[in-house]
Amino acid sequence: MEKDDFISIRKTLDKTQKEMADLLGISLKAISSYEQGWRNIPGHVERQVLFLSARKAAKTNLNCWDIMECPPETKQHCPAWEFNAGGLCWFINGTTCSRGTTKSWKEKISVCRKCPVLINQLMP
Repeated sequence: MEKDDFISIRKTLDKTQKEMADLLGISLKAISSYEQGWRNIPGHVERQVLFLSARKAAKTNLNCWDIMECPPETKQHCPAWEFNAGGLCWFINGTTCSRGTTKSWKEKISVCRKCPVLINQLMP
């Protein structure tokens, strides 16, 4: 996640830097460092920020398997389907969408950033 994305999401959530630090359980200095570009935003912080943004925006109840038109055999082996988390597929490692499984959060989120499921949730 780039610093501008972080700032934009924080503002969309209507949080000050201090409120965001409290919400994420990190220091105000860390938030300031992310926004200044002095520190990279760690995967676990990015994941929380995207989760909060998606939950706040939640415009639709569409499931990923409907949007991506997954066949039944794909759905049955997918943790998003198993845990009825069709709007949070991007949050769960090991999903088996048409792009295949990924091995790390960094790899997964780079794929999911281009996916209509996440894009739909994050658009204002």
